[in-house]
Amino acid sequence: MIFKQVQVGTFQNFAYIIGDESAKEAAIVDPAWEVDKLLRMCDEMGLKVSYVINTHSHHDHIEGDDAVKKKTGAKIVMHSSAVQRKDVSVKDGDTIRIGAIEVKMIHTPGHCPDHILLWFDGKILTGDTLFVGECGRTDLAGGNSGDMYDSLFNKLLKLPDSVEVYPGHDYGPEKSSTIGHERETNYTLKPRSRTEFIQFMAEP
Repeated sequence: MIFKQVQVGTFQNFAYIIGDESAKEAAIVDPAWEVDKLLRMCDEMGLKVSYVINTHSHHDHIEGDDAVKKKTGAKIVMHSSAVQRKDVSVKDGDTIRIGAIEVKMIHTPGHCPDHILLWFDGKILTGDTLFVGECGRTDLAGGNSGDMYDSLFNKLLKLPDSVEVYPGHDYGPEKSSTIGHERETNYTLKPRSRTEFIQFMAEP
């Protein structure tokens, strides 16, 4: 498997390239900026981009979708509740195959209603649901702190401690982490009731 974390744009975004070296097939995740750089990397590795997968529909994650599609013919994959144009609609538990790589979608509303995580090969791309040392905002349009609690505590923290965490932005002390490390060190994941978490997220 080929896996690349690529910092793009001016908002400390991470885009990702997931590729099957044998099948020469790839997906680009959240190609918001610097599309030419991402496509050049795929070309250099001999990979055909078959999919664009968006963790969610905020502009700083989807800005480059159309450019990638125009240049490669890739299919755009988003959660079924996203209103943006897409070729493949997914819901919680669905999978996408990139060559022999099976990517499972986990629906995690909270930051926004259409947010999904991508789980594959012991890794999870957490978009703006979970950062290293922090969690995503819930005060933007469509955000919901109760949903964020359910996504973090009833979905993400149910995963094995060994799962590697790769966020949508470079906001933490490291560019990646693990579920176990975040469980132990991330102050937003401190044990709280749902009500306590909602109150916590409302604090200035």
